[in-house]
Amino acid sequence: MSSQPSQTLAGRRALVTGSSRNLGADIARSLARRGATVVVTYRESKGAADALIAELGEQTGLRHHAVKADLSNPDAVSTMADEAHDKLGGPVEILVNNHGPFSIEPFHLIADRDFASVVDGNLTATVRAVQRVVPGMRAGGWGRIVNISAGSAYVRNHSVYGLVKDAIGTLTESLALELGPEITVNAVAPGQIDESAADIADIDPTFAERARRHTPAGRLVSRAEVAEVVASLCGPPFDMVNGAVLPVDGGWRLNRF
Repeated sequence: MSSQPSQTLAGRRALVTGSSRNLGADIARSLARRGATVVVTYRESKGAADALIAELGEQTGLRHHAVKADLSNPDAVSTMADEAHDKLGGPVEILVNNHGPFSIEPFHLIADRDFASVVDGNLTATVRAVQRVVPGMRAGGWGRIVNISAGSAYVRNHSVYGLVKDAIGTLTESLALELGPEITVNAVAPGQIDESAADIADIDPTFAERARRHTPAGRLVSRAEVAEVVASLCGPPFDMVNGAVLPVDGGWRLNRF
């Protein structure tokens, strides 16, 4: 993997939700390395967001920005989008919907509040963000939207999280039909990410190792690898990739009998 990809996104304005740390932060890094000016969002991790934009600025010579946005409340999306527009000095041209709360509490046990939080954070906030940025993309004649799904979309025992990540695929395909020709809409579905194995261990201590054994590639995907796919989808030669959901999981999703 090249440490310095070509400037395929030079001059573009990008917004990545839920991006002060983890996968979102790596997506912001990948976009910035390609020349985009990036707005990262955070809910509580202001220090991490500020450190990230300082890092991006030092590496690229561009001024990147942080916006506070509690996307557990979809009503916050409008304010986030308006602030991103103001800080970027123009309409958002690249939107990455990375924010997405997690729960795999079984359907027959999950509390109403938790169910609503996962649906609102993954789906409602995504739709509202798209609604806010599409007019500017269309006016400018160009836009790229990448939604983050998950390997949970391919299984049926991950409860509401699997439900919403599967729905992200349908949403992505529908938006691709609605928003062309100026805007392409794709999704990336990471498998279990290596750096996040410790997080899932709190729920299932055996999951990460079982995922490694089940994956034809013999290992788990890294955040940086997922981020590179996301950023690549925003520039050439992917202009004709539209309405796709790209699994980035080393083949983990493939059933064995």
